[in-house]
Amino acid sequence: MTTIERVGARAYRVPTPGPEADGTLAWDATTIVVVHAEAGGVTGLGWTYADAACVPLIEDVLAGAVRGRPVLDVPACWAAMQHAIRNLGRAGLVSCAMSAVDIALWDAAARSLGVPVSRLLGRVHDEVAVYGSGGFTTLSDDELTAQLDHWVRRQRIPRVKIKIGESRDRDLDRVALARKVIGDDAALYVDANGAYSVGAAGRLLAPLRDAGVTWFEEPVSSDDLDGLGRLRTPGGPDIAAGEYGYDLPCFARMLPVVDCLQVDVTRCGGFTEWRRATALAAAVSRDVSAHCAPNLSAHAAVATQNFRHIEWFADHDRIERLFFDGCLDPAGGTVTPSMAAPGHGLTFRAEAAAEYAL
Repeated sequence: MTTIERVGARAYRVPTPGPEADGTLAWDATTIVVVHAEAGGVTGLGWTYADAACVPLIEDVLAGAVRGRPVLDVPACWAAMQHAIRNLGRAGLVSCAMSAVDIALWDAAARSLGVPVSRLLGRVHDEVAVYGSGGFTTLSDDELTAQLDHWVRRQRIPRVKIKIGESRDRDLDRVALARKVIGDDAALYVDANGAYSVGAAGRLLAPLRDAGVTWFEEPVSSDDLDGLGRLRTPGGPDIAAGEYGYDLPCFARMLPVVDCLQVDVTRCGGFTEWRRATALAAAVSRDVSAHCAPNLSAHAAVATQNFRHIEWFADHDRIERLFFDGCLDPAGGTVTPSMAAPGHGLTFRAEAAAEYAL
């Protein structure tokens, strides 16, 4: 039986095109940690968007936990990693590191069988919806207009999301501008990244409804479960959170207080934990939305019955097109992972990535 022979990792730091910010954070670069898992002549590829500190964790702890195990026994490898990190803590960087390894192992397993990851996970949908995501608070009105126009008119994506969370007046001005640019037929979402108090977020609900906003992401901190629940109203917009879910208990706590659960496959524990988190959501009739890492999320998405859409995040789309061949095209507002390419269908462009290596 084919076994896992080697797991290696490397971090890369990619500058943003310009200053970027949301309601609670500013950044000028994004770090991606890329993992390769070798088994029986195939190499599985995985990654996470996290700090370079994940690299020694992967190579010194997680690699040893999975080395020598059958490549097809990915859930058993996941359990071995979970045991190995018991005293390190699961949430945060540890979970990101586990996610990248788990994704690489699923890719290696699928490649060894000559099938797509989506088929190995159990495909449900032929295609899944996406929404354009960016709209950073650092964008000028002209820059925001250009980005929204690109998504809706050039790429024909009928759903878009912008960042808010600076001040009520500027937030509502940007929402009004976005609605003017995209027209009445496209869906408009907003993301406050936890910037508001419950009271301030509550006072935004009515004007957001008037502007046709149907998705309000992290209006308050995702740690404020009571606050999220208090902001849910029958008239909407839907309250969404979950991108900082690093383990199953976190998602279980969050499900009663959100209308749609977000799950990030590169943070939650990989495809293995994604399947368990989405099953929890299905048990209480909640949809799931994929947070970022779009080309990986697509395979998990088509294998999830209670799935709503993928966040096609501008930063990650740019990095994945730079680093990997075989990326999906969101034009038209949906994506369909290939049924012909084995694994997740992506190959690492080492030469293109080399200049960003840490």
